[in-house]
Amino acid sequence: MFEGVLRMPYFKASQAELYYEEMGSGRPIVLIHGFTPDHRLMSGCMEPIFENRAGWRRIYLDLPGMGQSKNYAGIESTDEMLDAVLELIDALVPESCFAVVGESYGGYLTRGIIARRSERVEGAAFICPLIVPDLAQRELPDHTVIYEDPALSNDLSPEEYEDFRSMSAVIDRHTWERYAKEIVPGCRVADSAFLDKIRARYGFSFSIDQETFDAPSLFLLGRQDTSVGYADALRLLDQYPRGTFAVVDRAGHNLQIEQENMFNALMNEWLDRVEEARDKE
Repeated sequence: MFEGVLRMPYFKASQAELYYEEMGSGRPIVLIHGFTPDHRLMSGCMEPIFENRAGWRRIYLDLPGMGQSKNYAGIESTDEMLDAVLELIDALVPESCFAVVGESYGGYLTRGIIARRSERVEGAAFICPLIVPDLAQRELPDHTVIYEDPALSNDLSPEEYEDFRSMSAVIDRHTWERYAKEIVPGCRVADSAFLDKIRARYGFSFSIDQETFDAPSLFLLGRQDTSVGYADALRLLDQYPRGTFAVVDRAGHNLQIEQENMFNALMNEWLDRVEEARDKE
């Protein structure tokens, strides 16, 4: 049964006040969006899954400079973005194990969380994760549109259509409506000047992926993802011995929208594995 929002407060970290929404009860799961959107990207794709899955306390946060988070001007780097997220986790989930789901830049932060809190992370899922911070060093496919409904362009402004088309593999009314509802609103309120500052120190200053992560994991990778690609993530295969790595056709950087059924099936299966591993403890 669907459980509504329980709380929509702020958490005061050392260098930011992070907005978050908390839903449901049970085992904690932290859900982290990518660079520029906000928590609506994550709740939009994950809440339909939890409508039929009880026992999970979902924590959706807005990263500094995005969504409704505030008082973040002192943050200068991705290291400090991670520090703020870890402060929130340690406060809301003190000394407890938790699962984490990260999308794009949120996936990069998730690898930082694993590096800093591996003993507490009982499962990790990555949606189109950023693997290589330096854009010039990423292995990216050429932009390919697999399906395009030409009638859609009649209902969008030229700017809207070009923005949507530039990162999409599937262009139809359903994918546009979800994109417009779950992604565009966050992008519109993002602090672009602050995010430009973070891009200058985008990569962690410390090493990640130094040890294997032995809990259940999932990598959802878009075959047509021109933002972060898929090939770089496959190089992490040996670091995640319990990882499912799915390279999904007909999916760009918005895989959770363009391949909704595949996303739901694999995410549910990952949650099954996390629950199974927990029950063995």
